[in-house]
Amino acid sequence: MIHNVTLIRGDGTGPELVAAAKRVLEGTGVQFNWDIQEAGVDIMETAGTPLPPSVLESVRKNKVALKGPITTPIGSGFRSVNVALRKELDLYACLRPCKYYSGIRSKYQDVDLVIVRENTEDLYAGVEYDVDTPEANQIIAMAGGKIKAGSAISIKPMSAAGSRRIIKFAFDYARANGRKKVSAVAKANIMKFTDGLFFRVGEEVAKEYPEIEYQEVLVDNMCMQLVQKPELYDVLVLPNLYGDILSDLCAGLVGGLGVAPGANIGDGIALFEPTHGSAPKYKGQNKVNPTALILSGMLMLRHLKEFEAADRLEKAVAALIEEGKDVTYDMKADRNDPTAVGTSEFADAIIRKMQS
Repeated sequence: MIHNVTLIRGDGTGPELVAAAKRVLEGTGVQFNWDIQEAGVDIMETAGTPLPPSVLESVRKNKVALKGPITTPIGSGFRSVNVALRKELDLYACLRPCKYYSGIRSKYQDVDLVIVRENTEDLYAGVEYDVDTPEANQIIAMAGGKIKAGSAISIKPMSAAGSRRIIKFAFDYARANGRKKVSAVAKANIMKFTDGLFFRVGEEVAKEYPEIEYQEVLVDNMCMQLVQKPELYDVLVLPNLYGDILSDLCAGLVGGLGVAPGANIGDGIALFEPTHGSAPKYKGQNKVNPTALILSGMLMLRHLKEFEAADRLEKAVAALIEEGKDVTYDMKADRNDPTAVGTSEFADAIIRKMQS
């Protein structure tokens, strides 16, 4: 079977990471018909937008996409292409497995967590008003002195429907993958209506999955628990902002964003991407670690039901990391180790492992 997949090259180091991941995925023996698309800052001047309509059209047509990292300006400039893709395609579930592979430098070795983050609501909805705008002043007046004058305002919308579908996604994932526990994480003791709603829906959904343990944990407590005893947790489901923060925390437990794959999934459409940024200062240097994007490709293989190829790819990556020989500089004990390989050479080594 030939799989039609949209391939978004990204910007910064994205194109070279995508090239490496593409070769590795083809090295599994699975056949792909790649629809190559461009997005990000590198095409702003010619396309007039970092996200051309053709990209969305391609993903809607093919239903599956693999994407390289794309730069998001901090504080100004265009809104995140990553967020725009999730909202335009209603990719409501962000899946972030955080698994330790032997050989990676980390203080933790018994970690195998999955973060399920809601992608479309919460403070990420982008409902914000600047200081001294009519909208902000109206909200301040309505708050009856609870908000100081001269405040910028951000609104936190959370719906029962949005909460239900992300929590069901987490339970369905747990059931399909033999996971035993789902932990809902929020701050319902303070945000009683929004985060309280998330927990109330969680309790309702949990009744539909009696074989899976369910618990509710306050987000600050969960941060402490994760750095003390991450082995006690399995699948975590969180509203958007908390999910964004804790997914990076969990990636840190297993070695960092360089080994953290990700997927954004909706009803009938799935986009797979690394969780790190585009590292533009390393552009064209054949230096950056492609593991996160390659493991995102592994998640894509599982989504495409190419389970044997996915297992073979993950085993090859794990074996290469454990050996510690043909790995990029960031996975060496000494980052100046002259034996470190480049992005392309790391991909070559994985392909050889799969074929040996």
